Amino acid sequence: MSTSTTTSHTPEPEELPEGTPLATGTTTRPPRLIQNEVTTEIPVHLLFRDEPGPVSVPLKPDAPLKPAVVGRRQGTGEQPRLGHRAGPFRGRPVPRIDPELVERPARVLPGAAGVFAGVGGIAGCLATSWWAGVLPPLAVEALRLPAATGAGLGPEQWAAYAGAGALGLAGFGGLARGRTGRAFVLGLFGRYQGTVRRTGLLWVNPMLRRRRADVRLRHWRSEAIPAADANGVALRVAVLVVWRVRDTARALLGVEEHERYLRECVEAALARVPVEPPGGTRGATDAAGEALTRMVAADTAPVGLEVFSVQPVRVEYDPEVAAAMHRRRIAALDAQQRSVMLSSVVDSVEDTVTRLTVRGLVELDDHERGLLVRDLTVAFCSGRGEPA
Repeated sequence: MSTSTTTSHTPEPEELPEGTPLATGTTTRPPRLIQNEVTTEIPVHLLFRDEPGPVSVPLKPDAPLKPAVVGRRQGTGEQPRLGHRAGPFRGRPVPRIDPELVERPARVLPGAAGVFAGVGGIAGCLATSWWAGVLPPLAVEALRLPAATGAGLGPEQWAAYAGAGALGLAGFGGLARGRTGRAFVLGLFGRYQGTVRRTGLLWVNPMLRRRRADVRLRHWRSEAIPAADANGVALRVAVLVVWRVRDTARALLGVEEHERYLRECVEAALARVPVEPPGGTRGATDAAGEALTRMVAADTAPVGLEVFSVQPVRVEYDPEVAAAMHRRRIAALDAQQRSVMLSSVVDSVEDTVTRLTVRGLVELDDHERGLLVRDLTVAFCSGRGEPA
């Protein structure tokens, strides 16, 4: 016997149109794509918010730039993002020098120590000669020494000669004269040992290599360097640079030629900073000088140079465009002069016609007024030496 089971089919919520009442008296919702999902409403403007987080600019130019992380806000559903650090050297290559290559004082002795060592070496050589019996009789009498036994030159005498000679050479060979505004950069087998800025007579280890450095305030006036104004017109600019060596170790050992490096930095800055053309305002020239100073100082600081001022002292057009720019400038000045002269003539004619009319000296209709204005204009322009 077969038993048939009757089941009632209830449509799924997604099969019913939206808003259809169910048996429980509720209404349907839009179908869920994921079962058991829990969603929260997020404002649209938060999804596209792009605010950089708090970052700190490194104090040292050669410090690595690390991206800053923007934290998420509670309840907004935002995820942490990486922000870009905006520093003063972003987008520009920063010269990197060995961090251990920093100027430090070298160990030296007063010059008296070298003098005493040299004199001691000479005295040792004389004593050894007297001991070996090879000292001349005149020298023996002059020094009032007793008669030598004449032991001869043996191994002991040669060893004494070597020691005394080495002492004398080390004493006199290490003497150096320190002058104001000069410094010695010392190195031993290619390794930096220190800088001597002391003055007077000094004793320096004679095995160290000495390189002189000028640490005075110096100025350099360049030749004509190619540049351009704000409109891209080619110029030739001569600049005056006031600078000095601040860190002798980096200036002499960190770069091949620090003076040449300074010149190259000045040329590179002139290629990036627009210069006021001849006849420009003083304020624009001062602004260009300040921009050049900041740029060159930032480029040369990593190699131990301190730049105080970079100022244009002579600005002229490039020879290829000088004639054309000169004609344009003359035409602009002529047009300006004509405009000023015409304004003056018009004011004078207006004042003359107004006075004649107001005082009742003449009665003019429109035609006569036009003729009078024309005659007065011709007369005033002729009196100023300009054609009507």
